[in-house]
Amino acid sequence: MKVIYRITYPNGKIYIGKDLTDSINYFGSASSELIARDFTREERRHFTITREILWESETASDAEVARREIEFIRKCRSNDPSIGYNRWPPPGQRSEAD
Repeated sequence: MKVIYRITYPNGKIYIGKDLTDSINYFGSASSELIARDFTREERRHFTITREILWESETASDAEVARREIEFIRKCRSNDPSIGYNRWPPPGQRSEAD
């Protein structure tokens, strides 16, 4: 199963990612440095995040999953630094498919 997921951090910011293996223990590749800037040392002592599957497919190609990931990043605006931790694609950047 291939999935697109949303991770929500305690500050409400989100990260959208894809997992081509449906690993229950995969939480993406968001920048630890960016996330750490948003939390005090005390806030980091007890930290809960939520991982929600937004889309899944048993038959999609890896390329389709990548396209869907970008769609969800744009739809959820997780590439806007005030909303999320995705840094690609930059807000306003158009893809070849647009």
